[in-house]
Amino acid sequence: MRTQLVTIHDVARAAGVSPATVSRVFNGGKVTPARALSVQEAAAALGFAPNRVARSLRKQRSSVIALIIPDIENPFFTSLARGVEDAAQRTSLSVVLCNSDEDTDKERRYLEVALGEQMAGVIVAAASQDETDLGPLTDRRVPVVAVDRRPRDAEVDAVRVDNHHGGEVATRHLLRAGYHRIACITGPEGASTSEERLAGHRTALRAAQGGPAAADDTYVRHADFRVDGGRAAMRELLALPEPPDAVFVANNLMTIGVLDALRESGSIPPDVGVLSFGDVPWASLVRPSLTAVELPSYELGRTAADLLLQRMDGSVSPVQTVVLRTKLQVRESTAGPARA
Repeated sequence: MRTQLVTIHDVARAAGVSPATVSRVFNGGKVTPARALSVQEAAAALGFAPNRVARSLRKQRSSVIALIIPDIENPFFTSLARGVEDAAQRTSLSVVLCNSDEDTDKERRYLEVALGEQMAGVIVAAASQDETDLGPLTDRRVPVVAVDRRPRDAEVDAVRVDNHHGGEVATRHLLRAGYHRIACITGPEGASTSEERLAGHRTALRAAQGGPAAADDTYVRHADFRVDGGRAAMRELLALPEPPDAVFVANNLMTIGVLDALRESGSIPPDVGVLSFGDVPWASLVRPSLTAVELPSYELGRTAADLLLQRMDGSVSPVQTVVLRTKLQVRESTAGPARA
């Protein structure tokens, strides 16, 4: 006895949608979550399995997208990746996670793989504002979305946080708490996030000129967004003839190194204020608890994936940049310097 082949028309009837909607669900098109779930449930009940190989041959592109991030060990990027994956799974896309290690050569090889394997699209947090080149992908009309960091000349959709505003709010909070010599440990020179957070810090200091705040670069250090980089930068600052009495640290991993360097020196927050750009799960558990700029990391990933899916579905709207706001979580590490 021959088993009848289940088609997309059968699935469409069972789900109460059109065959075109079923096709969009299994080809990565834009469909509401409710309709996508209805189609997937109907397909599962009928035993319908789309022929992915045939579909890829027809489209000349796979049902896989690449997510290229600079540091998989950073909880910020872990949460961002979850946002991308959750959005992609709603349309049956798979996500390949690539870790560039802030290395533009490694990043370039991943971009070449995405192009060579005819991936459906790419989401990338650029390793360098000036050196990351998305041209080979955009020239071949591969949908690309920049997340968190955007290469300077790339004409692609982007999703980022308002780094300048977050840096300004952070430093303004330290000033209001009574700190005078406020350092900034930011990331690598040339990374857009590093420069924007530092620019926000400087904006707050300039606004406070006329008071005791230091407004030059004596207390500015560039590091590598890693624990060791934060530790080394803080050791340098503590060795100055007049060390800072507070530090704004431009990412969460470097903050760990900063806290370690302060422990070594015998300094204790909030006597030396510490404020992290990027919250961490343990921030409220350590003593003193850590003041931090909370970043919408999951929302960044989800929004980037939604933009990519729109481009994959044929959207020809102008290139857009979505900017998400940060939120300051005030805790004990910035309570103010000790008074005699």
